[in-house]
Amino acid sequence: MRFSQVIGPRSSVVLDAPDPSPSAGQVLVDVLACGVCTSDRRAWREQATAERPIRLGHEIVGRIVEVGSDASGWRVGDTVTGLGGEGFATRALLDARSILPVPAGIPPELAIGEPLAVLVEALGRTGIRPGDRVAIVGLGFMGLALVQLTRQLLPATIIGIDPDPHARERGERAGCAETFAPDDIPAHYREAGPASEDRRMDAVLEAAGVDSALRVSATLVKPHGVVNVIGYHSSGTAQLDLDLWYKGVTIVNGFSPQRPRVMAAMAEGLDRIARRQFSFAPLVTDRLGLDQVDEAFALMERREPAFVKSVIVP
Repeated sequence: MRFSQVIGPRSSVVLDAPDPSPSAGQVLVDVLACGVCTSDRRAWREQATAERPIRLGHEIVGRIVEVGSDASGWRVGDTVTGLGGEGFATRALLDARSILPVPAGIPPELAIGEPLAVLVEALGRTGIRPGDRVAIVGLGFMGLALVQLTRQLLPATIIGIDPDPHARERGERAGCAETFAPDDIPAHYREAGPASEDRRMDAVLEAAGVDSALRVSATLVKPHGVVNVIGYHSSGTAQLDLDLWYKGVTIVNGFSPQRPRVMAAMAEGLDRIARRQFSFAPLVTDRLGLDQVDEAFALMERREPAFVKSVIVP
């Protein structure tokens, strides 16, 4: 097998190694596609050294080539996606309890289950009801996926916030009724009006992963509304506007550490893909080879007009 590992700041190499063997509860897969996630960017940028290299890639879709003795229910040839790591490789080991079948007829790069599971699980704890007003702050990969998922909850309106005009255009194509740059949000979405005419948001989904997005979210949410912090905040700390506390706002942590919850959400997300109720097709914009991991992260940092998300196809 071949695998990519980070050996220094912004520097990856591709190496050869013997194929691993699955333990009793694992399967070995040929990696067909692996998404490039924002949460891995810090490790690529600053955490690896030649003495302590790091292998990345946790958004895996693969075809099973070997099944562990206790990995019941799986067969060689099954195409699966799930929770795992070290997916920037030609082969990878996955826990048999943390994988699900890919819907028939869906290309591997459009069936990455892990990010969809995160979003479905987080959205399920936001409590959006039909007729609610919803804002999505950050219209990158996660935000645009949330637009698709939120539309199915029948909100009265979805507005999108992003400084990038290209991202705002994509947000409107995805289903946002209106989109704005953070500094151009109309006053009626930021300020209290008469109780019967308050146009602030019942729910705000923060999907940008930066403190400024949290400040915008605090402005948009109405009293006793919900802010779900779904964006990955890589700095390790984040500041919340204390005005939120005077609004009686509920803050939801968009991350779940419980595998059963995440796997249930993944199953729901994959079912939506199978039913053509959700698609990664407008979101996966770049497909790169195993020797292009550095370029994939560089694309993420540059955020060129046509870019949304990269997938490594070994």
